[in-house]
Amino acid sequence: MNQGMYPLAAAMVNQINRVDVVSNNLANSRTIGFKEEGVSEGTFNHYLAKAKMDGKKSEYINELTNKVPKIDQKYVNSSQGAIVNTGNDLDFALKDPNTFFAVLTQNGDVQYTKDGSFKNLDGFLVDSNGNNVLSADGEPVAIEEGFGQAVGVFKIDYDNLKKYGNNNYKLKDEQQVAAQVEAMEDNEKFVLQGSLEGSNVNAVLAMVQLIEAQRSYEQAQKGITGINDLNSKAITKIGESK
Repeated sequence: MNQGMYPLAAAMVNQINRVDVVSNNLANSRTIGFKEEGVSEGTFNHYLAKAKMDGKKSEYINELTNKVPKIDQKYVNSSQGAIVNTGNDLDFALKDPNTFFAVLTQNGDVQYTKDGSFKNLDGFLVDSNGNNVLSADGEPVAIEEGFGQAVGVFKIDYDNLKKYGNNNYKLKDEQQVAAQVEAMEDNEKFVLQGSLEGSNVNAVLAMVQLIEAQRSYEQAQKGITGINDLNSKAITKIGESK
């Protein structure tokens, strides 16, 4: 195979992954508390160096192959979404980008979310999936007078979280990271009751990114087609000359 095909094929794979991420962002441009995701690229040389640092055996192939682009990581844009007043006492918005609400799932797992569109279930505050919203002490919040002050607010760095589903997060390593979760004793500085934080996705920009990714994919595809045509012509000429 012509070595020029390797980076072009890798570029196509990267753009497919980018289309998936941007499409998901676009689909959630109106999802309460949703945070836009992005992807970054690195070269294979980067992973060789990383493997060497981790004490793993790695092999250098050649200069071209080792510069093949690869999706390096996904990241979350933590910027604040627009806060809209709803007048509903069961709605809550967070004013600090690095703060989250906590919910207890039916499996006993604690997850974190920016979606403060809560409901009343048998006198307790729950999220859209029926999971109990937790207080700063980790207890389910009962809906009674002044219950808004009982809603827990937790400060966590995004680097310590991994996306779970579309709109929730879990700690990457609960034993090591749990100590870095800070429960705010007074939530009044961080919460707006009767409001919701919208998605931080710019739908127009996401559409532009989607078009760019699709065009980049098409350009890489045309590059492979061009190389294949050149190879076919070269083989034909060599065959005719014999």
